[in-house]
Amino acid sequence: MTYVIGESCIGEMDGSCVDVCPVDCIYEGEEKRYINPVECIDCGACLTVCPVVAITAPQDGHDPVWERDNAVFFDLTLPGRSEPIGSPGGASTLGKIGVDTPLVTERAAGA
Repeated sequence: MTYVIGESCIGEMDGSCVDVCPVDCIYEGEEKRYINPVECIDCGACLTVCPVVAITAPQDGHDPVWERDNAVFFDLTLPGRSEPIGSPGGASTLGKIGVDTPLVTERAAGA
């Protein structure tokens, strides 16, 4: 299990978490950010800088809905993409993805 970004990140694109991540494992969707569970080294640097307290640590337990949603971002083929993101070795290599998971898209539209 790795760090997970939850619902309170929707619409909050501050980027402090990205700036402190030593392994570049926080990817940017359209309305939310996602932590790559394969690339994350569980250092916790992102946890303390999140302005909306959206990140949970493995030892604190995750909401299973958001843990699954985080994995979906990397494992499913998102709209407009030809294949899943997977684990490309760093968010900066891809830049802003520009789409979110179906759950985030639904929640963002309802906000």
